[in-house]
Formats: sequence, structure tokens, C-alpha cells
Amino acid sequence: MANKSRNQFNYTKIKLMRGLFVFFLWIFSFDSIAQNPFTLERSMPENEGVSSETILKLINNFEERVDAVHSLMILKNGKVIVEGWWDPYDNNSPHELWSLSKSFTSTAIGFAVQEKLLSIHDLVISFFPEKIPKEASWQLNQLRIVDLLTMSTGHVKEPKIYNNQSDWVSKFLNSEFEFMPGTHFMYNTPATYMLSAILQKVTGKNLVDYLNSRLFKPLGIQKPEWEFDPSGINTGGWGLHLKTEDIAKFGQLYLNNGKLNGHEILDENWIKKATSKQVSNGSNPENDWTQGYGYQFWRSRYNSYRGDGAMGQFCLVIPEKNMVIAITSGTSNMGLVMQIIWDILIPNVTDDALVQNTKAHDLLIKKLKSLTLIEQNKKTNYDVVKKLTKEKYLITQNDQGIKSISFDFNDGNNSIIFETKNENEKISFDFKKFKKTQISSHLPFTNISRSQILPKSSLRYKKNQKIASTGKWLNNNELEVEVYLYETPIKMTYNFDFSENRLILKSTVKNYLGVNNEPQYLKSIRYD
Repeated sequence: MANKSRNQFNYTKIKLMRGLFVFFLWIFSFDSIAQNPFTLERSMPENEGVSSETILKLINNFEERVDAVHSLMILKNGKVIVEGWWDPYDNNSPHELWSLSKSFTSTAIGFAVQEKLLSIHDLVISFFPEKIPKEASWQLNQLRIVDLLTMSTGHVKEPKIYNNQSDWVSKFLNSEFEFMPGTHFMYNTPATYMLSAILQKVTGKNLVDYLNSRLFKPLGIQKPEWEFDPSGINTGGWGLHLKTEDIAKFGQLYLNNGKLNGHEILDENWIKKATSKQVSNGSNPENDWTQGYGYQFWRSRYNSYRGDGAMGQFCLVIPEKNMVIAITSGTSNMGLVMQIIWDILIPNVTDDALVQNTKAHDLLIKKLKSLTLIEQNKKTNYDVVKKLTKEKYLITQNDQGIKSISFDFNDGNNSIIFETKNENEKISFDFKKFKKTQISSHLPFTNISRSQILPKSSLRYKKNQKIASTGKWLNNNELEVEVYLYETPIKMTYNFDFSENRLILKSTVKNYLGVNNEPQYLKSIRYD
């Protein structure tokens, strides 16, 4: 009996040592790869089987039909064949990804499975025994990690867990489940948050720190910012900010089946499962949102797959064309973005190199250098400008706390000052180009309801402080100032009407979840 116990002890010891050996082998491998981070080569489109005319037509269609694409990068055969940013967006500024973040969270779970830290068949409640409801439903007792990954938790509506003071994990576990987990697909961002919470519970690291050595460093991506919940857990399903090239590198890793520079960093079998149809989400063959769902990846038409996020953030991988397409944008019609790709780009991609067309390529380069979201400005109304300079309009009582609005026009250094009880906020702008500045707090009509979800210290408010602004006169009495919160999809438009010796401000917003899209108004009480 003693020998049996000794043998069992020795077996367990050997198994543990093997596990530690595998773990440290992976860590050393990551460190080695991180010393030589992944870079993307550049190539002319024709060399990789795509004509410059096709890409130019693609870009023109985006500009004419989509409001508005912010950046585009296309990889063919692992090489960048086109890259462009619409001013004020640029190659060095990270962009809010919204739900494209989910695919990165799924990747973290893939690494954890690879390191044998967990299994996708583990029960969710096993990670939070101290938070299990006293009367846990049978559905909750059967909920597994795989059900979180595939958005088949058994909910009929997305649980409301977001609050700036609540315990999001407890609120999820106490939410109402109706179906057996694994049987019904329902898009569920809190499910992705739970994946982040589980990872942090298992590893002792938050999601972004865990991925930094395993994914971001090997890809040559500077450690990004990712939104946290009030408990210090990365939100998982949203809140990641990356540059366009970072998104493209991520897609290329998946297209390479987890290999970077000849080294496998993520198991090929995981990638195949994550990007394959695991659950059905519809049957319409013409709809890119009903082609099936994997582990936080959407299946798409043309045997492709993608991660995507609200307002048009895409990492589209098309294995049959050996292509990756990274897009950031601010649009309410994400389907149109994909349809333009299917109609214009995909039919004109070949496996073989094309004959060089220098003239067409020069036109494409010229176009890429001139990309901008600024519209042609009308002639400045200098009479009105002279009258308005350094004048102040007192504003009627309002829920934004604005006491007055004043203007200062001075060639390219124009500004609008919003006076509040505690501080002044200034929008600096130019009539001919975008002017980038950083404000101290928030713009009018941009903070509604957000503080109910996230604390004031959150990444959301920090990102909203980086703005790029331009102005134009609509007529003799109307000034329009467009403000892009250029690390997000958000666009604010402020229209100032100076008719009849008074001021009416109309504010409209695009691509800002949680903020009223209807026009909001401020009015002056008198001209001082």
C-alpha cells in the first residue's frame, strides 16, 4: 500500500514537472520571438495580383457611399499592398475597436488552453465559487467556457451588468437564463467580459497584461490600452484600442495559422476551431452576419471570417485570396463596407502578378496622400468674424452646465470657449485643415449616461479628450465646426446660428453609443 502511494506521488510529481517544463518552454519561446518582432513588408499591388485601378475604385466607393472610413490596410501574400488614413485619423493613433476586441479576448483563452491553465469545457461557476447565487439555475450550473465563446449562454436578452459601482461578475451570474447553454445563439457582450474575468482569476493577470508577452510583443505591437471595469478587470468585449497596422498583423497571424517568422505561437487547431462555424446564427446566404459564429469570430461570405466592431471596425481574413483587410471607420452601415469589398475588390484579385501600370499606381499614391474627411470650405465671412471676435453669449440654463459661449477668430488659431461653473473648455480649429488639441474634460453633449457605466477615471473619458476640429461657414450667419474624437469613431458637429443678434447652438453626434443622436440645442439669453 505504501509503494502504491509512493508511486502515485511520483507520478503526480512527474506530471507536474512536465507541465512546468511545457509552461516555461512557452515563456522562453515568447521571449525569443519578442526579441525579433513581426514586421510587414510592403509591395506594389500589381506584384501581388491586384491592380492599382481596382484599389482606387474601392477607395472612391468608400468615399462616395460610406460615412466615413477612417483607415484602410490590405495585405496580400503577407505584404501590405495599400495603406491609407483619412485625415484627421493617422497611422500612429490607436483607434477604438469596440467589439473587434472580442476576437483578442478569444485569442487569450486560446493561449490559456494551450498552456493548460483551463479547458473550454470547464464550468463557469467553478471559477467563482464565492459568487454563486444561493438558488443558482440549472442553466447556470451547466454553463461552460465554450458557451461564452460561442455566444450560446442560454440568455434570451443581453444581461444588464454594467454599472460604475457594481460587481459585474456577480450581476452576470445572477442574470436570468432561459435556454440550455450551447443551444441558442444570442450576441452577448457580457459573455465576453466573463471570459476576461475567468482569465484574470486563473492567471492573476488582467487580459491586456497576459496578452502582452504572448501576442502584442511578438507582433511588434506596443502594449495597448484596454478599458477596465470598476473592479480592475478588462472589459473583454470592447474597449481595446489599436492602430490599423496592429489589426492587420493580428489578422495575418490567423491567416498564418498561428505562426510568426516560422515559429508557432498559437496552436493551429485552436485557430481552426475559433474561426470555424461552431454555432448557427441564421440561414441567409447573402448576409455576412448569418454565416455562422466561431469563438468570438464571425464567419463571412466567400469562406472568410472576421472580427468586427460597432461603427465599422474590421479585421477581415480571406484565406482563399490569401488576404487580410483592416478597416477602421465611423458608419452605421457596416454591411455596406463589406458589400463594397465583395463587389469591387474580391472579383479582381488574382494569384499571379500583373503587368505594372505606372500611371495608375501614381494616381493611387496621389489619392492615398490626399485622403481627408474635411469638406471644401466656403469663403470666410470676415464681417461676421470681426463682429464676433472676443464677444460673449450668455446661455440659458441647461443640463450641460454651460454659462456662456465666446469666440476668438485669429487666422489659423480660431477658438470657441465654453464657460462652465468650474472651468472653461476650448475648441481650437482651422478653416483649412484639422487642428488637433486635447481638452481638459469633455465637450458639450458628450458625457451623457457614460458615467452611469464607467467611473470618471476610465479610458473612455481620456480618449474623448483628444480632438481634431475644423470649421466652415454655411452662410453669412451660420458657422459649422466638426470635431472628431480621433481615437474613436465619434464625430460631433456644432452649428452656431448668429441670426438676429443672438446665438443658437445645435449639436449633433454620430457613432457614439449611449449618447442621444437627436439634435441638442443651447440658446443665448442676450448678447453682451
